Amino acid sequence: MLPVLTINVSKTPDGYSASCDMLPGWIVAHNGDFESFEEYIRESIDFYVECAESDGDTYPQILVSPNLFIKYKFDIQSLLTHYQNIFSFAALQYITGVNQRQLWHYSAGRSKPRQKQAEKIVNALNRLGKELVSLSV
Repeated sequence: MLPVLTINVSKTPDGYSASCDMLPGWIVAHNGDFESFEEYIRESIDFYVECAESDGDTYPQILVSPNLFIKYKFDIQSLLTHYQNIFSFAALQYITGVNQRQLWHYSAGRSKPRQKQAEKIVNALNRLGKELVSLSV
């Protein structure tokens, strides 16, 4: 089983920010797209380890695992923003059952979904992912 590090992701006006429950006080912000953000996260984790070793501090050993898998946990705004170039809000409405106008409000940060609504969106996207993975040619 691969060691998994969960990174909490939020959308910022120009990019993304991240925190990790396993690393108290570790917060990263990056302007740009998600792909460059992922690289920045890895660099920041490496820097965190270097600083801890240099200062003689302890750190979670999972951070130096060669097979470390980083799992990104999006808030609803960052999740919708990340996928808005892949799926239209009309398609997301069809997939999730949530009105596309409401999805737009969530994506723009004008409102936040209730927990039940957030779970509905995430569960629908997970179902879609499972369907796509099960396809064969």
